[in-house]
Amino acid sequence: MTAASSSGWNSVVDHNAFVRFIDINLRGAGQVIFQNNPLTGLFFIAAIIWAAYAGNHISIAIGAVVALLIGTVTAMLLDVDEPSLRQGLFGFNAILVGAGVPTFLVDSPAMWFFLIVGAAVSTVVMLAVSNVMKTWGAPALTFPFVLTTWFLVLAAYAFGRLPIGEMGPPALPHAAPATDFITDMKIQWWPFLEAVLKGPPQVFFMNNWISGILVLIGLLVSSVWAAVFGFLGSLIAVVMSLALGASLADIEAGLFGFSPVLTAVALGCTFYQPSWRVALFALLGTVFTVIVQGAMDVALAPIGIPTFTAPFVFATWLFLLPKAKLQPHPHEPIKNGMFGQDR
Repeated sequence: MTAASSSGWNSVVDHNAFVRFIDINLRGAGQVIFQNNPLTGLFFIAAIIWAAYAGNHISIAIGAVVALLIGTVTAMLLDVDEPSLRQGLFGFNAILVGAGVPTFLVDSPAMWFFLIVGAAVSTVVMLAVSNVMKTWGAPALTFPFVLTTWFLVLAAYAFGRLPIGEMGPPALPHAAPATDFITDMKIQWWPFLEAVLKGPPQVFFMNNWISGILVLIGLLVSSVWAAVFGFLGSLIAVVMSLALGASLADIEAGLFGFSPVLTAVALGCTFYQPSWRVALFALLGTVFTVIVQGAMDVALAPIGIPTFTAPFVFATWLFLLPKAKLQPHPHEPIKNGMFGQDR
């Protein structure tokens, strides 16, 4: 948004309760990739809807929007602090729960019950994790989503009325067949670029390159740096996973890119002010996230549940907790254990 349009929108938000509620939810969607911007949130939701429609899985889009609203309303009922609420900090974990549950569980009344409960609980878990992480001055990130959804999808193995879709079954890990960087990609630019573009939307479980463009545009309207680091995070993930011989099908679907995208944006321009030293620090964190992704894929295979964004969470925590002597971003995002900034 331009300064003038942003000022006009904020004026309407301040004087209209319904518009303010919409604004909070849009910001909640944008906060999935650290952007406190309603227009960014709108682009992210559009990306989800497009991919869900194109993939004939509209329940993911419905679930994401429903969960976003439930997470926000739950925060209001719990009387959370107004600044955090207004920045959408209680919506981003919920929208991920809402997109994740229909992705891995078959559409059924029980699935929708789980989704609604999970969306509300994600707000409670956000408060709990934030209070714990406040001790170390670190943000909760998307760990409330990860923890809540792990419980939800793992419980599906215990309940017969929760048929499992795109998940499991539990299996012992095995070595992945080696892929050849040049032969498998056939030196074609489009398969490579498509894999890169699928990294950002896979944050929302979307395997669609057009949605990837929408996500990057959403980042761009809020922060050029966020868009740059988001794209580079996915690019680094694709190059590294190809070079290391990861599953080509997983690479092409963007499954090695979504956590590195989040790590790159978090370290590159959210919690530190961009500079060449910060860029190198973010590069190291992004590379390490790819390794953590592979490690956690193997670790969770016997349990039969996805990693979700856990590789991003653990890698980013490890790179924030040492309090590296890098210039923090002016908004001081980790001062209250969540984000606590006006982005």
